[in-house]
Amino acid sequence: MMVVAYAEFMPPDPPPQWLGYRDEIRDVRRRLGESTLIVAEEGGRLLGAVTYYPDGSEEANGGWPASWAVLRLLAVHPAARGRGIGRLLTEECLRRARAAGRVAVGLHTTHLMTVARAMYERMGFVRVPEFDFFPAPQFRVMAYRLTL
Repeated sequence: MMVVAYAEFMPPDPPPQWLGYRDEIRDVRRRLGESTLIVAEEGGRLLGAVTYYPDGSEEANGGWPASWAVLRLLAVHPAARGRGIGRLLTEECLRRARAAGRVAVGLHTTHLMTVARAMYERMGFVRVPEFDFFPAPQFRVMAYRLTL
């Protein structure tokens, strides 16, 4: 489901970095040692999921502070979009972070993910470019933070 949700962002002839990213998205079990997979389902059908790291320093891509929680790979199945599922999954991450006493929640997104970025910004996330990274020379992955 997560790979299907991200498929719209993959170029037609994907370079090796994209193929590696697709494999990373698919490999949910590899992330479970330091994170929790939170899912949204309805009638036994998976609608969406997000990977939640209660200790941001455990998420490999960001160099996040340990006092932050991090959400990663928020995905909503294309057939379930427009129902607020992404927001509900994000709110569940925020709820868990507050309960754990985290000072902030971080996430990464890209210019391609306009709907997700708009949602995060409406929820109060702000850019923190010091946590940006470039998986390819001309491709910026943008960092956001919500202070709790």
